[in-house]
Amino acid sequence: MTGNFLIGLREGLEAALVIVLLLAYLKKSGRTHLIPKMWMGIAVAITVSLIFGAVLTFGPKGLTFEAQEIIGGTLSILAVGLVTWMLFWMAKASRTLSSDLKKQVDKAADGPTWGIVLVAALAVGREGLETALFIWASARATGQTWQPLVGSLLGIAAAIAMGMLIHRGVLKINLSTFFKWTGAALVVVAGGVLAYGIHDLQEARVLPGLHNLAFDVSHIISPTGWLGTFLKGIFNFSPATTWLEAIAWVLYVVPVMFLYLRAVNAPKKTPTAASASTTTATPHPAS
Repeated sequence: MTGNFLIGLREGLEAALVIVLLLAYLKKSGRTHLIPKMWMGIAVAITVSLIFGAVLTFGPKGLTFEAQEIIGGTLSILAVGLVTWMLFWMAKASRTLSSDLKKQVDKAADGPTWGIVLVAALAVGREGLETALFIWASARATGQTWQPLVGSLLGIAAAIAMGMLIHRGVLKINLSTFFKWTGAALVVVAGGVLAYGIHDLQEARVLPGLHNLAFDVSHIISPTGWLGTFLKGIFNFSPATTWLEAIAWVLYVVPVMFLYLRAVNAPKKTPTAASASTTTATPHPAS
């Protein structure tokens, strides 16, 4: 539940910040008439994300056990790939996110009337689809349904509240530090989802080694006990882990954590004299 709360909080806050930036820029640039279209795009993004989550949940039912495991394992690995891409994209794009959104709004405002709907739908929809897929994969890994859903909804609710407070200027937090450490925690959570995806494919006999265990501490940490449930809910830890699961976890978490922390700790590039003079000479929209 804690891991899903973290997913909902981080992804929800990213979407909330995008909405805050769009609202602020539309108001500041005198385009308040486009705000209803922005909300329309956000509604489209939320609807598509909910439909996607429902398809993931109910679509595989009725298939054979092997088919369900193949679909589950493949989508779990895909979810890990998307979340990893999101973490590195956010580490790089966060520095120019505001200016990029402003450029997209300026371009959409001068184009068709549905342009701003598309900008809002794509900006928020990306977060929604990633959230739906990763929460579904995490729920499969924990073997529970309601706890992951409740955890993610609580995280999203907290993100919405934080977004509203940030928009009103009441809440001021160090977003760089927040996203840095929640991202590092998500790397560990994603490692657990990857290991479980590997386990699904082993159960479907797509991958070998289902009975070759790297360790089995079930006699110490019961899968149904409070500690086993706690570790499963946060890290997707399994007391009985195969060699292939353990190797996949290590080969993912160690290098990705290193590269991610290096990316978020990289010093910001300062503009050169030439680029500074170009920026001064080129008019920009009011911001």
